[in-house]
Amino acid sequence: MDALKLEHFKKLLLSELRRHARQVSDEQGNALGIALDDAKESADLSLRDVISELSLKFGERESQMIADIDQALLRMKEGSYGRCVKCNKPIDEKRLEALPTARYDAACQEAIENAHRVARPSL
Repeated sequence: MDALKLEHFKKLLLSELRRHARQVSDEQGNALGIALDDAKESADLSLRDVISELSLKFGERESQMIADIDQALLRMKEGSYGRCVKCNKPIDEKRLEALPTARYDAACQEAIENAHRVARPSL
């Protein structure tokens, strides 16, 4: 991948990093604020617990996205960004535009997803 394209993807990743970091901070702050509010009835307490837990779960997902972005930036630094970590083939640039943190090319990603479907039988 040439330097100009690499710089383009780096800007995309850094923009996503800032967005997700803000989201984690906002959601965790909301969860803590809800938890600290005074609840007048036990039903209010239950509802606040559910909302608080959902907010924290959302924060965990955002934190995972931040870790994925960090890994992509590390691959960029190492010179392996844009190459599948499984087969080392180039990842299509359209795929990287849609998912700048992509670790696998489309074929390897499909094989991984198919393996997970087989491993978890449906009811």
